[in-house]
Amino acid sequence: MADYYEAFEISPVPPPGPDATPPEIYRGIYGMPMYVTVPTPDLAASVDFWTRGLGFIDLFTVPGQVTHLRRWAFQDALLVPTDALPTPATVTIGFSCVLSQVDEIAQACAALVPGCTTGPRQTPWNTVELEVITPENARVIMTAARPLDHDSAEARYLEENGFTLPKG
Repeated sequence: MADYYEAFEISPVPPPGPDATPPEIYRGIYGMPMYVTVPTPDLAASVDFWTRGLGFIDLFTVPGQVTHLRRWAFQDALLVPTDALPTPATVTIGFSCVLSQVDEIAQACAALVPGCTTGPRQTPWNTVELEVITPENARVIMTAARPLDHDSAEARYLEENGFTLPKG
């Protein structure tokens, strides 16, 4: 892990904390460094779930071909039509959020599709994660960083695995 450097300034993710506020939805057009394509047999229902449940916006739609969804900068998902419901996902899609959004997203998703969420749960790498299985069978993890207690088990876990912890 010695060949890296901090580059937090290019990320829309705010520093962790109980009062962290999420950035605004990013509506700019840019060359996407990463995106996910999610096939769906019901484009309208999928757009509804991703926007009302997961907090995305419909950035633009080409009717019958693609809906480009976005949350924060660099959180892009393309919904595309398919004839059949895809089998359960073998890949997990992760999106950052802030702590105050985790329960809100869980409640919104469960209201739209009861039983589609698992968690939230705390991880050894100092996050809170909510698992959501979308109507297209995509496995989405909404993850929020927790404030780091330098004397915690999580801090020791990170240090034991080669991470340099930020200074106080």
